[in-house]
Amino acid sequence: MEILKMLSASEIFAQAVSFILLLVLLRIFFWRKFLALLDQRAARISGELKAIEDAKLEVAQIKSEYKDKVSEIEGFAQKKIKEAVEEGRKMNEEMRKKAHEQAQDIIENAQKSVKYELSKVRQELKDEIVDISLKAAETVIREKLTEEGDRKIVEEFIQEIEKQNDP
Repeated sequence: MEILKMLSASEIFAQAVSFILLLVLLRIFFWRKFLALLDQRAARISGELKAIEDAKLEVAQIKSEYKDKVSEIEGFAQKKIKEAVEEGRKMNEEMRKKAHEQAQDIIENAQKSVKYELSKVRQELKDEIVDISLKAAETVIREKLTEEGDRKIVEEFIQEIEKQNDP
C-alpha cells in the first residue's frame, strides 16, 4: 500500500504507456521471427518422426526376411536329416548297426551345420540391422552422440530384437 502512495498517477500512466509501446515494438519486430522459428522447429520434428517411422518399417521388413531365411534353413535341415535316414535304411542287413551309427553321425553333422549357418545368418542380419539403425539414427538426430552412447543404443536395440525372435 505504501508503495502505491509513493507513485503518482502520471508515473503509473507513463509506465503503462511504455509497457504497451514495448509490446507493440516486440510484436512488430520480433514476433514474426519467433513464430517462424517455432514453425521451422515443428517441421523439423515432424520430419524426424517420419524418418523414425520409416526406419521402423525397414526394420520390420528385415525382420520378416530374417524369419523367411530361418524357415528356409530349417527346411534344408529337415531335408538333410531325411536324406541321412534314407541312406541308413538302404544299407544291407549285415551293415545295419554300422549304417545306423553313420546315419546318426550324419544327422548330428547336419544339425551342427544348420546351427552354424543359422548363427552365421543371425550375425549377418544383426550387423545389417546395426548399420541400418546407425544410419537411421544419424539422419533422424543429425547430431552425433558419443561412440559409447551409440554403442549402448544399438546393443539395446539388438537385445530387444533377439528377445522378440527367440522362441
